[in-house]
Amino acid sequence: MAVRRLTAALAAAFVLAACGSTPKGFLLPTAAPAAPGARHIDMLVVTTRAASPAPGVIYGGERDTSASAAEIVVSVPPSHRIGAVEWPKHEPPDPATEFTTVSLAPSDKANTLAWFNRMGGEHARLLVFVHGFNTRFESAVYRYAQFVADSQADAAPLLFTWPSRGKLLDYQYDRDSAIYSRDALEEALTKAADAPAVKEMTVVAHSMGTYLTMEALRQLAIRRGGLPAKINNVVLASPDIDPQVFAHQVQALGPNPPHITIFVSRDDRALMVSRLLSGNLLRLGAIDPSREPFRSKLEANGNITVIDLTKLKAGDSLNHGKFAQSPEVVKMLGQQLINGQVLTQGE
Repeated sequence: MAVRRLTAALAAAFVLAACGSTPKGFLLPTAAPAAPGARHIDMLVVTTRAASPAPGVIYGGERDTSASAAEIVVSVPPSHRIGAVEWPKHEPPDPATEFTTVSLAPSDKANTLAWFNRMGGEHARLLVFVHGFNTRFESAVYRYAQFVADSQADAAPLLFTWPSRGKLLDYQYDRDSAIYSRDALEEALTKAADAPAVKEMTVVAHSMGTYLTMEALRQLAIRRGGLPAKINNVVLASPDIDPQVFAHQVQALGPNPPHITIFVSRDDRALMVSRLLSGNLLRLGAIDPSREPFRSKLEANGNITVIDLTKLKAGDSLNHGKFAQSPEVVKMLGQQLINGQVLTQGE
């Protein structure tokens, strides 16, 4: 019975993912003139992915021995719909109707500081995003550009992208790659927290990236006896974490942990598959926060807010990306993050 359920769930997820698959490549900077009304998103990318020789791919799904950084400017078309990514359909892309890459260049310490001074805004905030399972490099870049554009968060956008192969059946490889990238993410967060120019940091993570993020934060807290005060807000969207593991991770964050907001959805099909692959263990992103034992534990922890998105419908066939693809949610995130506020249910 369990095997049949697993096979059926994998087959359904494969069909749904295939229907919503994104094109490959298209990250080479375009020579086309900027479209009137297009918005440019200037992001810093830190990655543990190995470089790819394929044109337009830039970084693939294999692991590098060390982290590297690049600055990427993405153009969001004037016809953009909130929650959507207008993927290029041909080469070269059309800046008037599609996401395009304006520029891409390696970044070093001096360039990174200059980038943050330019992008950090009045409040010198850094917004770090860590993507999830089954995500190619170009998908991570364009999805984050969409999220930044739609949320209008007053913060410099930093993308941490780890070596996901972007294939549904490579779940274990991706999970091992996330663990492989734990030290690199910790180092990136440490450098940002220690930079005098950075005043506040919000970390947003999705799916399997939430496990990587919590592990990196746990390591950082253990190493320093607590997390830097600048890391004041952590958002976990559809977290692919065992709830008991999460409880231990939170305990290790020290006496003054950041506020943690968790987006859950009980109709998340990707987490249903993850549950079966994990020995039928419930995932944190699929809990019912109104039921025990979760309700009492959450009420006892004033630093954790759970926002239930189960009734919300978005354009994601797997119901796994509501945090970025629902106009209501992405606007709420932006309105709160712009003001440096804590996210709360119902706002």
